[in-house]
Amino acid sequence: MPVPARSVIDLETTRMAIDVGLEDVLSVGLEGCPGPMAEAIRYAVLAPGKRIRPLLMVAAWTSVRRSEARSEPVPRGVRRLACSVELVHAYSLVHDDLPCMDDDDLRRGRPTVHMRYGGRTAILAGAALMPLAVEAVGIAASDLGLADAVTARLVRLLTSAAGGSGMVGGQLLDLRAEGRPVGVAELDRIHAGKTARLIEAACLMGGVAGRADEGDVARLGRYGRSLGLAFQVVDDILDVTGTAQSMGKAGGRDAALGKATYPNVVGLDAARARAEELVEDARREIAGLADPSGLATIASLVVDRER
Repeated sequence: MPVPARSVIDLETTRMAIDVGLEDVLSVGLEGCPGPMAEAIRYAVLAPGKRIRPLLMVAAWTSVRRSEARSEPVPRGVRRLACSVELVHAYSLVHDDLPCMDDDDLRRGRPTVHMRYGGRTAILAGAALMPLAVEAVGIAASDLGLADAVTARLVRLLTSAAGGSGMVGGQLLDLRAEGRPVGVAELDRIHAGKTARLIEAACLMGGVAGRADEGDVARLGRYGRSLGLAFQVVDDILDVTGTAQSMGKAGGRDAALGKATYPNVVGLDAARARAEELVEDARREIAGLADPSGLATIASLVVDRER
């Protein structure tokens, strides 16, 4: 695999900045929230994680704002916008783990939200994260001085990715595919909804917030879609090959639930080859951007990750 060029953004520094940004968003957004729910939301959002989706949003912004990114730290508004994507991701994890969904007890090395706070609080905490994410978009857009039409576009990108044509719809397809034969085309539709749409949205939002031309925005979207599909293929592989200690969640759950996965449908070797192919597709899409180095680095992390 080719070694990506040195990234303009330092991913670890950016990850820490995103964590600080999440604290800021929650400190404002949880004002007046009942104590038990606020505690559950903070538990879900601030759990240690890779922050791949917000990192992608920042890297996408940087890819079209190269000179600005080199001259100063990533603006607060960009980090806050990235946090909106992480809030949606956190919501999806809270609900995916519920007994009526995937029934998981462990997430990011800790008890899941419903195990810690109960099912009712978990459902409500997850629901509260969506409007909190939209609020974060509005505040971020104001920080960045974006026009109302651009703000509305950012909200549409995020909410569409989270809704019936995205994560929610993909989760339903995933549940309905349990315990029955599934082909590659159907599996890709499931993965596109439940995983790739939000990753694609993160990349699109970075381009839109960076005032990129429509050609570059489209490239970022195609990159995000391919990378999102690769991310889920690798996730399927790790469920077979990883351990609870390395992944922060129980392994072997897909097989236990009869999930449709790439290893189950085509085997481990072919699944690994598919992940590599998708990442190379993603790399090709960003080759013409002003600075694709951050996105290229994240692509390598996605395919080489161990959790």
